[in-house]
Amino acid sequence: MDPDAVDSLLSAAAAGADDDPVSDGARVPHGSTDDRRVLDFSANTNPEYPDAVPRIYETALPTARGYPADDYSSFRVPAGEYVGCAPESVIPTAGGLAAMRLAMGTVVHSGESVLVPAPSFSEYAREVRLQGGEPEFVAHDQLLDADPANHAMVAVCNPNNPTGDAYDPGRLRDYADRCRQHDTVLLVDEAFLDFTDHPSLAGADGVIVARSLTKMFGLPGLRAGFAVATGQLRERLAAARLTWSLSEPAAVVGAHCMEQTEFVAETRQRIARERPRMASRLGDRFDVSDSDAPFLLCDAGSSDAVDAAIAEAREHDIAIRDARTFRGLDSHFRVAVRMPAENDRLLAALGV
Repeated sequence: MDPDAVDSLLSAAAAGADDDPVSDGARVPHGSTDDRRVLDFSANTNPEYPDAVPRIYETALPTARGYPADDYSSFRVPAGEYVGCAPESVIPTAGGLAAMRLAMGTVVHSGESVLVPAPSFSEYAREVRLQGGEPEFVAHDQLLDADPANHAMVAVCNPNNPTGDAYDPGRLRDYADRCRQHDTVLLVDEAFLDFTDHPSLAGADGVIVARSLTKMFGLPGLRAGFAVATGQLRERLAAARLTWSLSEPAAVVGAHCMEQTEFVAETRQRIARERPRMASRLGDRFDVSDSDAPFLLCDAGSSDAVDAAIAEAREHDIAIRDARTFRGLDSHFRVAVRMPAENDRLLAALGV
């Protein structure tokens, strides 16, 4: 779906009967496929997960017959260590998107504006509108130059999806200080940050960090993540959080995954090897954006060329992400960086 059409549907929902922002029910398009016969390059999840995950999950599954302990201390401690913050600052959620909804639901009020990067993760604008707010789009590479004054929140995707570039850590921290001076909350989506060596903003005053265990640990169906905040922001998130916001099996598996430092290091090394190799080969046919993330954004030159690339991949039972659904992109597709042999299969399918 065209991004302007998505915006139109969501605006209509926000302006519907009795100003009900969910009256339309429009959804945002995403990558991934549920066809197990297809090699999926459209979703940016790790094709591997830590070896012990099946055993850990099986061991934890009987605990699902009872309610989890709502303090989630055994999850908060490794989560805090993973991102470098105090455990009490961790708010467990069923995935990173749940953390974002919790953040916007406690910060954004009807009629307020939120600065949103573009092109970027389309759920930000949707979540703003669901709160009755108004997203104001800013080019993602100019966002840290935007004035945060008079906005309820600024949303940042770091590294940005779908472009893949990460923000300079010093500039981002300076911008967080600037937001705090204007009483504007900075929401930082760090879904892909653990594929880099950049520091997290978790624990910074006036900042809400949203983290997902989906991408690094290859478990999108587990629905495990968390928000991080301090002070009054933390208190508001903790008060608004759903009771039993994370299943016990998800909490146990998530805690285990965040302790697998060797797995994380090996994944980073593999991505660091494969990403430039793929970019070089793809660059023979497409304009490939520089990336700090486990995916590459490719400009095919025209919408027809995107259709051709998608069709070529599909003929080889491969799915790639049509990036024309992102605001401002009309000739792009995105591919994940997977295992070497899988990457070779994609490159061959695209004739590069």
